Amino acid sequence: MKYRSQDAFTHAQVDKIGIVISNLGTPEAPTKQALRPYLKQFLSDPRVVEVPKAIWWFVLNGIILNIRPKRSAQAYKTVWTEDGSPLLTHTKHQAQGLEKRCREHFGEDVLVDYAMRYGRPSVSDAVERLLAQGARKILLLPLYPQYCASTTGSTFDALAEDFTKRRWLPDLRFISHYHDRADYIDCIANKIKAHWDENGRADKLLFSYHGIPKRYLLNGDPYHCECHKTSRLIAAKLGISADEYMTSFQSRFGREEWLKPYTDETLKKLPSEGIKSLQVVCPGFSSDCLETIEEIGEENREYFEQAGGERYEYIECLNSDDAHLDMLFCLIKDNLVGWHVNAQISNNLSKGEKEDYQQRNALAKSLGATK
Repeated sequence: MKYRSQDAFTHAQVDKIGIVISNLGTPEAPTKQALRPYLKQFLSDPRVVEVPKAIWWFVLNGIILNIRPKRSAQAYKTVWTEDGSPLLTHTKHQAQGLEKRCREHFGEDVLVDYAMRYGRPSVSDAVERLLAQGARKILLLPLYPQYCASTTGSTFDALAEDFTKRRWLPDLRFISHYHDRADYIDCIANKIKAHWDENGRADKLLFSYHGIPKRYLLNGDPYHCECHKTSRLIAAKLGISADEYMTSFQSRFGREEWLKPYTDETLKKLPSEGIKSLQVVCPGFSSDCLETIEEIGEENREYFEQAGGERYEYIECLNSDDAHLDMLFCLIKDNLVGWHVNAQISNNLSKGEKEDYQQRNALAKSLGATK
């Protein structure tokens, strides 16, 4: 069969709304064997690496996948927990928190699931589970506050690829960014304030975002601009001046120029400029992961201290903080406007909509509720 159908589908089933939150992904274990297929999937995505396919195939399979898996596995081992990958654990907890809020507000008619763009559970896995439970409307929320083609765009690609294989396509809404939402800015600012209340302030506050190649910016990607806007809005909320904070970009890969200034080079330089104490926050990450725990919390701490820095503090991501989940729920609720919940119990349906549902249900019964 060319197009995929729902095994348990009946024409009489009650339509529901499905919410999918997604994040970048994680290997299934901190081992070389598990890292190789994960990195291959990630680095084979043309949204991530915009290099001619034939050239990149040889570089990826001939060099990178023979070197990087072992190195990456060593880094993952330093952040792995009893529950597994921190990113996967945090995303799962976020989904559970959002499901609780949706259930309290909407009843049983709005379902929540989670997915990883690379690795498992995949976007397709989450969509399949929601459709099997009766979802006929899907809202996808990639947990990247700032839009980037390499992350948000790639997540849409994964969903679009899944949809090309399905017989009945659900209604779709897609949240592409939320970098300047007031409640998101409040969440980050309040997280920083809470850290200040407990630890005091440092000489400077550094906003570190994941980097991308500079040419992506020059080709029209808005990510760089949205990162700087987020930093500016948080700084304004905190009431700090331009010389009290700065924005940098981390996690560069390869030899070409990426967005600058680079976080690691910045941390090696700041002590010589009189910055002896530093606090770092990563507003582009909704959950702590390898790039925040190991790269920012450990590796870059060493750069700063070895260069003469005396005090270095990493301020954790929002993760599953109640304020963060409340903000994400409000974001979801805003994007559900106009979508009726459960046709059988919604008080907002028009007379014609109720009659349409009743006719559909009657027809299904006359057909024996066949697929």
